[in-house]
Amino acid sequence: MKGDAAIYETYLQEPEAPGVMAGVAWMDPRLLSATLYSGSESPGYGPWPFTAPIEPSAARTVVAAFNGGFKFPDSNGGYFDYGQTVFPLRKGAASLVIYTDGTATVAKWGRDAKMGPDIAAVRQNLTLVVDNGRPVAGLATAPILAWGATVGGGASVPRSGIGVTSDGALVYVDGPSLDVYQLAQLLARAGSIRAMQLDINPAWPTYTTYKPATSTGLASPTNGSNLLSSMAGGTSRFFEAWWPRDFITMSARPLP
Repeated sequence: MKGDAAIYETYLQEPEAPGVMAGVAWMDPRLLSATLYSGSESPGYGPWPFTAPIEPSAARTVVAAFNGGFKFPDSNGGYFDYGQTVFPLRKGAASLVIYTDGTATVAKWGRDAKMGPDIAAVRQNLTLVVDNGRPVAGLATAPILAWGATVGGGASVPRSGIGVTSDGALVYVDGPSLDVYQLAQLLARAGSIRAMQLDINPAWPTYTTYKPATSTGLASPTNGSNLLSSMAGGTSRFFEAWWPRDFITMSARPLP
């Protein structure tokens, strides 16, 4: 409805890291529509209907944008985008699924979602880190490399993830110094019933919201705000044609 908030942001204490805060963004599926964008390099093999940069026609409604997952084949999963499969979808993989009506969910592919005419895009990355509202077993003792090569070789690096709540809202979490188990704990605390890790390391995780000065203004780097001040790249990356990685935008739906 007019005047309702589409996104709420807050901060949670990182587990076992006193004074270090992770950012949380809750996104209302009734008010926002998701779109998967390719980057200039990942996944490659275009052309795509949506690719960097965000064009002015789309910027009229973009409210937020956030990073995708690992490059391929490091993601150990597939990529399907508006009728084109570049990397085959893997059964059991953690999947951000976008439907043709713009709603999105996080799913274990083949169990919670499967291919059909209502699927617009699927972005897979590793396996679920939260299932049935709890971190999956074994995360606390998993080898570091099982969840991505890290800068410096340590377990605690900037990590991002996306989850879905019981009522269908999307929840994005990012922290500057997290291992995969801590990321899963935060996603579960934020209400996720299922969640997946997205990209990691200092250069890649980012979540940006946009607030033009007028209701008819365009989203742009000048009116963008990052969820965490520690996020690299400023607010311009999604508006640059050279930006290499895929990402997701959340756009305002038309008012009823």
